[in-house]
This record gives sequence, C-alpha cells and structure tokens, in this order.
Amino acid sequence: MSERRAYNYAVIRVVPRVERDEFVNAGVILYSQQHKFLGMRVRVNEAKLRSLWPETPMEAICKHLDAAMKICEGAADGGPIAKLSMSERFQWLTSPRSTMIQISPVRTGLTSDPQRTLDHLAEDLIS
Repeated sequence: MSERRAYNYAVIRVVPRVERDEFVNAGVILYSQQHKFLGMRVRVNEAKLRSLWPETPMEAICKHLDAAMKICEGAADGGPIAKLSMSERFQWLTSPRSTMIQISPVRTGLTSDPQRTLDHLAEDLIS
C-alpha cells in the first residue's frame, strides 16, 4: 500500500441566482502536491438547477465548467492559465468568486490514491 499523503479539495457550486445564495454541487477539484496530482470531476444536474431558477443559463454554465476542466488538465487549448503549474492552477480554480460558478472552502485530507479519492468525493458530494 502506498503512503498516505496530504491533499486539498474543493466543491464546485453552481449558483443560478447569486442574490438567493442557493446552489447545486456540480463538481470537485482535488490537488495533491506530493502525489503530483490535480484532477476534477464535473456532473451538472440540470433538473435541480432549473428547480432553483427555470431560466438558468445552462449553456453558459457548461461552457465555464468545460473551460475550468481544460485549465485543470493543463490542456493546450486551455489558455494561459492552463500553462501554469498544478499548484497555481489549483489556486486559480479555487479562488473565491461571486459569479454563478462558486467554490467551497478548501478542505484537506490524507490519501494513498488521489484518483480514487477524487472519484469517491465526486460520488459523495456532487448532486
């Protein structure tokens, strides 16, 4: 068994109407410096979002989440932020925002398998 090492994670929240403070969890970002791992899982529950606000701009939300995924992956078409180090990309992705896509506080844990931990967190936390 591999050694358990520290990781940080945050939940991605979609807030259809910022002034109402209602949100639906739509993703998880996990970073482990020691494992050299940065990963993200996204699953958008359109029905839940529309129940909070029928006019939720799903196309714009999906476009922003796709861009975040490219940044997380360090994709060539992810723009200049995608070229930063894993640590810098995690910091950028988890920076506080007051838009429709918001991030929970960053939390920590220990894992010997960051991919499995990410999958577990996604299953447990994404609505």
